[in-house]
Amino acid sequence: MKKIILLLIIGSGFLGIRCGYSQTVQKDYPNRPIRMVIPYVAGGPMDFIGRSIGQKISPILGQNFYLDNRGGAGGAIGTDIVAKSSPDGYTILNTSSSHASLPVVSKNLPYDPIKDFLPITHIANSVGFVLAVGPTVTAKNLQDFIADARANPGKYNYGSAGVGNIMQFAAEFFNTSAGTKINHIPYKGLVQVITDLAAGRIDICFGSATTILPFIKSGQVRALAITGQSRWVLMPTVPTVDESGIKGFFYTPWYGFWYPSGTPTAYVDKMRYAINKALEDPDLKKNFSDQGFITIGGDSEAFAKIISNDIESNKTLASKIDFVP
Repeated sequence: MKKIILLLIIGSGFLGIRCGYSQTVQKDYPNRPIRMVIPYVAGGPMDFIGRSIGQKISPILGQNFYLDNRGGAGGAIGTDIVAKSSPDGYTILNTSSSHASLPVVSKNLPYDPIKDFLPITHIANSVGFVLAVGPTVTAKNLQDFIADARANPGKYNYGSAGVGNIMQFAAEFFNTSAGTKINHIPYKGLVQVITDLAAGRIDICFGSATTILPFIKSGQVRALAITGQSRWVLMPTVPTVDESGIKGFFYTPWYGFWYPSGTPTAYVDKMRYAINKALEDPDLKKNFSDQGFITIGGDSEAFAKIISNDIESNKTLASKIDFVP
């Protein structure tokens, strides 16, 4: 009996030490800069999101963030880096709804999009992709482009940030909805896509509104439509795809942050609190709006449901399409 009591006392003491240690870790975190991995080359929408959020939450957490762009394989290379990182709270994945599309077309991913990550929070939704064309396209509006593309299957090429990227899903959703056959040319990032679009090496792309906007203003590319549910305030004369005749066509990418699986829950909670606090800031909301984003925020559970639901809907789309590089 004495032995049992002694073991209970020792066990209670050990539990107290563990609880105390956990509280110390939570209190001290973070105590050094945090790496934010973006699985695409520099210059895309995730860079803006990462910098903007990082600047707002650094004072809250008392540490800086630094962006680490790791492009390639449609986002798989950078995402895998996070999946295999130490779950110590010092590596974050900053990516888009490609996290729910890439697994559908890439059967041999070195990571599991659900099991290998802990969702922190849903950061923002896009106002929609801009359907932009280069100098090789003479059509003045989307209706004319669709008519030409239907009459000439395979005539046009579109660029995306890689196989399984949301730019590809948007384009293939357009193909199935419009009855067109536009061929896919994969790249490592959106900036490269737009550069080749402006040079006439590809014909069309579905891309981030703000990244494409300077090229539109300079006259290098033209916007035929936007995939959101309403027109964008910075492009008031550009109609939605729905307005242009493909009724019910909407495609609005989302963006979020993840930790690698195994990261302490206390760290996830602390980071989510700081991010949601930052997303309430009026200046940040305006900056996001000006850049074509709608701030969201929320809890991890709601974000996890969005991811799993999107994977299922993407599987449905992929089953109808022959996704090839």
